[in-house]
Amino acid sequence: METIKIKGTDDTPNVILDAENEIFEISGRSLPEDVTVFYDPVLNWLNEYTETPNDKTIFSFKLVYFNTASSKLILDILMKLEEMHEAGKEVLVKWHFPDDSFTDFFTHLYRNCKFCI
Repeated sequence: METIKIKGTDDTPNVILDAENEIFEISGRSLPEDVTVFYDPVLNWLNEYTETPNDKTIFSFKLVYFNTASSKLILDILMKLEEMHEAGKEVLVKWHFPDDSFTDFFTHLYRNCKFCI
């Protein structure tokens, strides 16, 4: 499976999706002008990856900021990870945020995701 590496900018995050080396990470700031255009390759890659995922997937979010539009796409990513979990694969999501300003997002997240984060 091909690796995705997207170099971040002031408005877009760094993305590394590398199944062979077991690196799954989104980091930096996420407020792209068009979130769909930015995240489509990520979601397409995850769609392919969920067909034959590794036995264990550790996905890291190291975001310092994300806007509302990005939060919807983050939830879409989590739903793909949840599909893998429901199929019997081990999935772990690691969150690295600079402060507690993300409390509302996490409250919503815990209500809507069925697997442990």
